[in-house]
Amino acid sequence: MKAFDAILAELGQHQWLVRGLIAIAIALIGIWLARWVARALERVLHRFDVEIILRSFLRNLAYAIGIIVVCIAALDFAGVPTTSLLAVLGAAGLAIGLAMKDTLSNIASGVMLIVLRPFHSGNYVQVAGIEGIVDSVHIFQTHLHTQDNRQIILPNSQITAAPIINFTVRGVRRLDVSIKISYSDDMAAARKILLGIAKNHAQILSEPPAEVVVALLADSHVELQLRVWLAAADLGALRAYLLEQSWQKLSEQGFTTGVAQQHTHVHHQDKANELIT
Repeated sequence: MKAFDAILAELGQHQWLVRGLIAIAIALIGIWLARWVARALERVLHRFDVEIILRSFLRNLAYAIGIIVVCIAALDFAGVPTTSLLAVLGAAGLAIGLAMKDTLSNIASGVMLIVLRPFHSGNYVQVAGIEGIVDSVHIFQTHLHTQDNRQIILPNSQITAAPIINFTVRGVRRLDVSIKISYSDDMAAARKILLGIAKNHAQILSEPPAEVVVALLADSHVELQLRVWLAAADLGALRAYLLEQSWQKLSEQGFTTGVAQQHTHVHHQDKANELIT
């Protein structure tokens, strides 16, 4: 007991050391608790089927807030004047924010995309004039890839500053396939052939029904447009199929498809009829 009392008396003479050790312990325990809370929050969000992008953002946000609170508490217990420290950090943050306004714009846009969720991972979208499939949304950038597997990385501020077109969020899309025929061709017969092609494909929806409309009366041809409804994921493959089948079936029936023609007529004036001045 005397030895223990002596240790306590010795430690009492070095209170700064004791407070420092306790502050370190608070920091370590606090970091562990922050990590545990972040993981628990992610499990809860996963149980409620919250989208992975939002889950990841909220987990990281909760962990970052926990770390900040723990660090402030540990410094305060160690005797560091946190009020002055926070004032200094606030002033430094303001200066850094002014110098990094473009980066902060990307962060703000990233938070908007994550919270508002105009698109999800796997959606086919058009953002900032670029089409692609969404891979992930981060604080600074959004990652997409094209149908030919090219990776696209866009700053978030460019995405929120332009219209966002989500092609897959509604589940189904209308596909328009244009076919050109001659003015001398039978339009009713061409319409029947095109509707038959659409009816015989299992991936084309029966409701809404397929239709063929006149899209353009050009100088040398009539442009018909076959409009069908299908699952959004099937659009790429079905476009190629309908174009091929339309050209093949119409050609077999003697239709003149897809050839723009221009006729030039040259008239020679007889010398006897020339005007002499």
